[in-house]
Amino acid sequence: MKKKLALIFGITGQDGSYLAKFLLNKNYIVHGVIRRSSSFNTSRIEDIYVDPHYSKNFFLHYGDLTDTLSINQIIKKLKPDEIYNLAAQSHVAVSFQLPEYTANVDAIGTLRILESILRNDLQKKTKFYQAGTSEMFGASKPPQNELTPFYPRSPYAVSKLFSHWITINYREAYDLFACNGILFNHESPVRGNTFVTQKIIKSLCRIKKGSNEKLFLGNIYAKRDWGHAEDYCKAMWLMLQQKNPRDFVIATGIQNTVKFFIEIVSKKLNIDIIWKGKGLKEKGYYNNKVIIAIDKKYFRPTEVENLLGDYNNAKKYLKWQPRHSLESLIDDMISSELNT
Repeated sequence: MKKKLALIFGITGQDGSYLAKFLLNKNYIVHGVIRRSSSFNTSRIEDIYVDPHYSKNFFLHYGDLTDTLSINQIIKKLKPDEIYNLAAQSHVAVSFQLPEYTANVDAIGTLRILESILRNDLQKKTKFYQAGTSEMFGASKPPQNELTPFYPRSPYAVSKLFSHWITINYREAYDLFACNGILFNHESPVRGNTFVTQKIIKSLCRIKKGSNEKLFLGNIYAKRDWGHAEDYCKAMWLMLQQKNPRDFVIATGIQNTVKFFIEIVSKKLNIDIIWKGKGLKEKGYYNNKVIIAIDKKYFRPTEVENLLGDYNNAKKYLKWQPRHSLESLIDDMISSELNT
């Protein structure tokens, strides 16, 4: 039986690295697109190179979602069975500072891929997955599912919403097998250091080891639905194995505040945090020292307060549900951090 060929944009990111390993274990041939950089940016996938079982089925190409020519050339050459667009400027706060760049990558980048599928007459062969985000719901009332109205609150979310609707439009206009995964927050040991969960884990682990640092955070009362990236990447693959394309919310259906996340981490590290003050003056103390403080610069211009996913359709049609709890996710992240 001929092996399937998958092309992953954003393969060096958290999701890309997990998805690549998942597909290789499914006996796929996996190609990934990476941006040219003066420093190596492939740390999350280095183990794939080392393993001889993986390396013969794993290939990388230079490309960029802002470069139409590179996208078209790669797709034309490979004629992939499946394309996963996981590439993005994915930091919400940064999107306020770089709105035009965010839109170019996260919105128009998706259009470039869809156009390349059409221009190379691959609409009958290639299945396309677009990585959406719960940030598209923004201020919408939870719980949020596939029918919940969108109310994006950042340039990142607005750009992703364009990608969501252009994927639907091309699916309906050109009969493409194209679908959106509306994924709620998902983390892992390889989450980027600037994302709040990893920031909390790393800082509290260093404090446990004796560091005198202070952790500065923004809105610790924001409510989120956190899952494990490993679980969510399986859901991406399942979407492209269906008979007909459709969009799915992927979530855990369990919601907690950032502050609760901090308290779980601190408890597991035997750091007894005492909270004092309110609002911007709220602080977390450990051994009579301030280790956590609120800094208004970490608040977004428009906040997203309340995200909670309803994944009943994924459970019904994909037969998918999360394997990891929030506690097991945190255990995984802490173990990785303490053993590095």
